[in-house]
Amino acid sequence: MTHLPPGSRQPALLQTVQLRDPVRYLESLRRRHGPVFRMKLLGLPPQVVVSTAELAAEIYRTDGDGSRAGALRAGFVPWLGQFSLFTNDGEPWWRHRKLLSPTLHGRSIAGYPDLIAEIAAEDIRTWPLGRPFALQEHMQSITLEITLRLVFGVRDVNQQSRLRALLLALSKASGSPALFLMPARLRAWAERSPLATRVPFLPTTRTMRASAAVDKVLFGEIARRREEGDREATDVLGRLLQARDEQGRPMSDQEIRDELITLLEAGLETTATGLSWAFERLMRSPEVLGRLREEMERGEDERYLDAVVKEVLRLRTVIYGSGRLLDKPLRLGGYEIPAGWVAIPMFSLIHQDSEVYPEPQEFRPERFLGEGAKAAQKSFLPFGGGRRYCVGAQLATMEMKVIIREVLRRVELTPATPEPEAQRMWHATLIPGKHAVAVARQRPLTQPPSSEQPTCPAHPSAPE
Repeated sequence: MTHLPPGSRQPALLQTVQLRDPVRYLESLRRRHGPVFRMKLLGLPPQVVVSTAELAAEIYRTDGDGSRAGALRAGFVPWLGQFSLFTNDGEPWWRHRKLLSPTLHGRSIAGYPDLIAEIAAEDIRTWPLGRPFALQEHMQSITLEITLRLVFGVRDVNQQSRLRALLLALSKASGSPALFLMPARLRAWAERSPLATRVPFLPTTRTMRASAAVDKVLFGEIARRREEGDREATDVLGRLLQARDEQGRPMSDQEIRDELITLLEAGLETTATGLSWAFERLMRSPEVLGRLREEMERGEDERYLDAVVKEVLRLRTVIYGSGRLLDKPLRLGGYEIPAGWVAIPMFSLIHQDSEVYPEPQEFRPERFLGEGAKAAQKSFLPFGGGRRYCVGAQLATMEMKVIIREVLRRVELTPATPEPEAQRMWHATLIPGKHAVAVARQRPLTQPPSSEQPTCPAHPSAPE
């Protein structure tokens, strides 16, 4: 007889509804059932959730032989396409990983910080002074501009404007909680049914229409860039056009399109949300903000800035979990998990493990410095783990550090209200409930932005 972990006995519908507030609901399940528990969500296989890094490592060991992540995700994000790293498994996934990784690591992005700082400065100059405004919208504007110029490589101003509007529409439509919480079978039917696709207010219809509009522009851009044949291009699209696999095969237009949309999906909202939380926490943590400013003004190394970014992503985890569909039974924490179940390292719980992070609700970047840094780093999983560790983690971390530095150079930020903002679900991310409302005041510039040599955010000393 299979020895299953404890878990909620509520109907799947009720469990699914409660996941609208995932932080509170998942924490209540952990308190009641321990570090391993099961859930059942509407339209999905049974799920087992783990809340420690050690148990997460057991799940990650199944990557490539025993579990699939792409098969689990494909039904949630069909607009990413069949070739996406996010929705693929096995050899096709591995081929794309090897083609995409060099474009997002090391020397390929070493020249990006100055342009990222320039893009951030352009947006900061538009911020209202002396009155409350939502930082999240501006963080999204900055990360979208970075995507347009450094990932898609769009140079024409009119094309930038058109694609910017279309990408925002796709991000808004695909981020709807109604889409995320829709049962998988119902969602699949709504995406294929001629009747359902004519109903404009359905979240599936809005998303697929927005995706089709983006595709029309993006395929045109890919075709134009192929014709140009610029071998010196430094943007991600340009490098993907030049990429060849071990058999010398290039990527097709559809393959490139799928990976560009994946980078948009994975990077636009997540990085903007991470930045929004960074300023939301810094504004309410004057000692941390003061130390960070002192480090910047003295021109010291960026160890404390790096620790701030990590602590933000720990305390306010952007993606709260990412699972694997088990192809084989898995022994996990003393329990036997059957094949066909979904095993999920729940990052939002792992990052609140008080055994690793004492007083986990406190904002303490010092956790990632000094004696405790090694243990803190071991349980730090905002970009996942295993073979499917986020391919864009290095670029995302670079963006956060450069943009935080540029904002703090140019403005003083204070919170519009003293109360911390609650975490609210937006698709699979946890955003500030009020979108990080702040008041900005201009600050005299003290030092020019500095370029940085990118390192791997999880293992800074490791080669790429």
